[in-house]
Amino acid sequence: MESEIENADLQDKKAARAFRTIAEVSEELNVPAHVLRFWEKKFSEVSPVQRAGGRRYYRPEDIALLKKIKYLLHDQGYTIKGVQKLLKDGAVNSALEQPTAGQTDEKNVENKAELENVIAELEEIAALLKKVI
Repeated sequence: MESEIENADLQDKKAARAFRTIAEVSEELNVPAHVLRFWEKKFSEVSPVQRAGGRRYYRPEDIALLKKIKYLLHDQGYTIKGVQKLLKDGAVNSALEQPTAGQTDEKNVENKAELENVIAELEEIAALLKKVI
C-alpha cells in the first residue's frame, strides 16, 4: 500500500519532458491502451519510442498530438480519415480553433433571441405604420 502511494507521488513529480508509458498516457487521456495502440496504426505521426521488450514510451510531443486527435475524434466528431487528412494537410491547429458544437449552440440561441427581439420591434413598427396610413 505504501509503495503504491510512493509511486503515485513519483508520477505526480515526473518532469514535463519525461517519457510516459502507455498506461500513464491512457490514464491521462482517459482512453484505453488498446485505443492508443490503434491510433498508432492509423496515425503515423504518433510514434512512441519502443524499448527492449516492446514497451512503449511516449514523448511529450506524442502526448500533445494524441490529445489533439482525441479532441478531434471525440469532441469535434471527425472521422479517422478526416483527422488523417487534417494531419496530412497540416490543418490540425486550424481545426482546433473552430468552435465546438456546444459553443455554436450557445451562439445560435443568442442569435435567435436577438432575432426574435428585432422581429417584435419590426412588428410594432408595422402596426404603428398601419395606424398612420
